[in-house]
Parts: sequence; structure tokens; C-alpha cells
Amino acid sequence: MFKNILVPVDFSKKNTQTLDIAMNLAFKSKGKVTLLHIIEIISDTTFNEFQEFYLTLEKRSQQDMTSLVAPHEKSSVDIETKIVYGNRTREILRHAENNNIDLIVLHSHKIDFNEPTLGWGTISHKVGILSQCPVMLVK
Repeated sequence: MFKNILVPVDFSKKNTQTLDIAMNLAFKSKGKVTLLHIIEIISDTTFNEFQEFYLTLEKRSQQDMTSLVAPHEKSSVDIETKIVYGNRTREILRHAENNNIDLIVLHSHKIDFNEPTLGWGTISHKVGILSQCPVMLVK
């Protein structure tokens, strides 16, 4: 059913659970998983102004990506990794649209029922509302 699954990652501990779920779904449907990490550019600046800083972040991100994928190396599921620069929400949605993604799996925080509107500005909320494909929020 879901052959092309996108997992946006920020390298927090929650990514392990999210990736495990995506891998299980991809295994059952003989699909593939793409891990996407977005390095956000500081607003009102250019890449060149902080190029050394961004390249250091990219190098660290590549190492973190390798660590995140390592437990799944022997899996029959294909795992692709990508690191891009830009706005996190926009790049997740762009990647999903441009790559025929069937499902986006990302972690989300639990909602505080006393103040449910606090989560409306989060990336997971924006992606859940704006995505043109199904979104699974892992809590």
C-alpha cells in the first residue's frame, strides 16, 4: 500500500521509533524509506555568509544519519538518505510532491488538552494540514 515512505528526521530520540514504524510498513509493502533532514538557513542571511557553519552542520548530519540507519543495514528495505537546506515544512512538502511519496511518517508531541492550540505552529501540524499525501504522526 505505502511503497514510498518519507521520514523527516531531526536526530532526536523520537526518530528511532518513527523510523522503526516506517521500516515495518515498507517491509510489508515491499517499499522504500527516505530519511530527510533539513538544515534551516538563518532568516535574512545567505548561505555564503555562514557557509563554514552550514558545512559543519551538514557533516555532523551525515554522521547522525549513518548512526540512525545503522540498525537497519541488514533489512531488505531500501533506505535512502537526503540532507537539504531550506525551510523545514516547505522542504518536506516539496520532497513529498516531487518524489511521489505515498506516506509521510514523522514524530509529533502529545497535545495538552488544557491548551490544545499550542501545537498549531509545529512542523508536524503544518505538514499534517498541508500535505497532499497521507501523514502518520507518531507520539
